Amino acid sequence: MQNPIEIYQTQDGQAQVEVRFENETVWLSQAQMVQLFGRNQSVISRHIANALEEGELNEKSNMQKMHIASADRPVTFYDLETIISVGYRIKSPQGVAFRRWATARLKDYLVKGYALNQQRLQQNAVELEQALALIQKTARSSELTVESGRGLVDIVSRYAQTFLWLQQYDEGLLSEPKTQTGGVLPTVNEARSALQLLKQQLIEKGEASDLFGRERERG
Repeated sequence: MQNPIEIYQTQDGQAQVEVRFENETVWLSQAQMVQLFGRNQSVISRHIANALEEGELNEKSNMQKMHIASADRPVTFYDLETIISVGYRIKSPQGVAFRRWATARLKDYLVKGYALNQQRLQQNAVELEQALALIQKTARSSELTVESGRGLVDIVSRYAQTFLWLQQYDEGLLSEPKTQTGGVLPTVNEARSALQLLKQQLIEKGEASDLFGRERERG
């Protein structure tokens, strides 16, 4: 989702503030907090400085510089945690009202964003599966006679399938596989006979040596 901007109006209707939503929080400048809390900028600045000095806030995580149209240089903006801290320190009822409004709007954006991401993932999954089916069909086509071409298509096909599984796993959309009845394990002698037959076939093709399938000596 693009980072939206909403207008917040104080309960007394005396001030309107443009609120930026980004990185799952809201952002206000000091000038906007002056409007919100009805205090001068020196008061706002002092409370922010005190919160930083006491370790309540962190300059790196609670602040960021943004470019706005009305300013020649980047402006420092402060996140919801900072706004709440300032509101608490000046004992402002506007701070409580703003926190409730911002929390409700953030919840709306997060829910909508999750729904959009799920919808986008499902759409991408359908398109990827269609492309995967086309690639696999092309790989089996008799018109594709160049061996390297077949190998390349096979690699792309396997990569696409792996990518699809990983994406679904990351989004928590993988479903439980359908259960299948297990087969019967061969006996030791049957397994040895099958391996010996495979070994002979591979040696005849020059794809294996006598070391293939040799049982490890037991001490």
